[in-house]
Amino acid sequence: MTSTELPGAAVPKIETDRKSLWARLMDYDLGIIPLPIYVLLLIVLVSFTYMGKIKGDIAFVIGIMAAFAFTLGEIGKRLPVVRNIGGAAVVVTFVPSYLAWRGWIPEQMTSVVETFFKSTGVLYIFIAAVIVGSILSMERTTLIKGFMKIFVPLAVGSVCAAAVGTLVGTLLGLGTWDTFFFVVAPIMAGGVGEGAIPLSVGYHGITGMDQGEVLARVMPAILVGNLTAIICAGALSSLARRRPDLTGNGKLQPGGHDDLLAGTEMKTDGNVQNIAAAGMIAVTLYLTGALAQQLFAFPAPVVMLALAVAMKLFHGITPRLQSGSYTVYKFCLTAIAYPMLFAFGIVLTPWEKLIEGFAPANLITIVVTVVTMTASGYFTARLVNLYPIEAAIVSSTHSGMGGAGDIAILSASNRMMLMPFAQIATRIGGGITVALALILMAMLA
Repeated sequence: MTSTELPGAAVPKIETDRKSLWARLMDYDLGIIPLPIYVLLLIVLVSFTYMGKIKGDIAFVIGIMAAFAFTLGEIGKRLPVVRNIGGAAVVVTFVPSYLAWRGWIPEQMTSVVETFFKSTGVLYIFIAAVIVGSILSMERTTLIKGFMKIFVPLAVGSVCAAAVGTLVGTLLGLGTWDTFFFVVAPIMAGGVGEGAIPLSVGYHGITGMDQGEVLARVMPAILVGNLTAIICAGALSSLARRRPDLTGNGKLQPGGHDDLLAGTEMKTDGNVQNIAAAGMIAVTLYLTGALAQQLFAFPAPVVMLALAVAMKLFHGITPRLQSGSYTVYKFCLTAIAYPMLFAFGIVLTPWEKLIEGFAPANLITIVVTVVTMTASGYFTARLVNLYPIEAAIVSSTHSGMGGAGDIAILSASNRMMLMPFAQIATRIGGGITVALALILMAMLA
């Protein structure tokens, strides 16, 4: 009797084991993609590529960006040494630039990603969601004190970086004029759209140089400066793990409790209505900033930032919207940040320009400038009661390529919650740098 029961008893066990294996595979994610779905996605993309049928539909773009971004992200997290200095963000940002340059990413894929990235403005919506979500879910006292205090390390860092960077470049034979205006100033100008282009227009108007020539000269400094800042942020994150007394793990300053959710821990919200409402707040503030830029020539991100801060300071956000904003913010970090970095690497980081910045004199000058800025933020933080590592990371974003650069730098340090302060460094600090550089060139030309 026992012998006849054993085979029948084994069947349910085999079925259970199979289900258990499938469940384990489905619960193992590459980035945000369950492993079996990841394999299926790769097969589908390869098949469409082989048939030459890759389209510009949003589903294709999402699939391409997710497959490449999360694959590269997993590689970056596992690379020795590199993984300790923000390797995932570095790999996701800069490896696609090399792969596209070598033609190892099919042209039909790069084409649809570039078209989508440029035509939809998806980067700006992503940044809006991160900025608004992080501000509205931030401790109110932190927001009030932090915005005032962060200007100290930023100002000190900018002055020190400009002085040291210009001196080093001059000593290396680049010349004081070329070092300051074509290396140091572009690094701190706030990126391409907000920094390099206004500088090129201004330099053209003052000196008569061809605008394209100016762009070609300043782009390597911006690209390599951004890469250096990413590495600095990753190194600071590694230091934070060894010296917890130097970091707030994403908090800019010690102390502070939120007046709306006092005594509670911020958690993601499962209420779809609250999440959708918070998302619409981000979109509306972004559009309001865009309108202000059209009507008054005010930078759209700065207007959006100011409106979000005002809503928070004047109790314009209720607890349900604050919780929903935090969910929007966390979703963007988890699901969208790496795909945005991948597109950024393909579209805005041409490999040829990046390589130009590695000429020895240029490279040393750029690295010294960014490290000086970051170190100045670190050492002046205690003067205004900020955590040194967080202040240094925010200071390093002054070397970022606009919003996309901020994403890469903060991702490398796992401190995306510092985005509002990074935007101050990038947008306001960059605008001040551009204005001062043009005024100084006009005076000296």
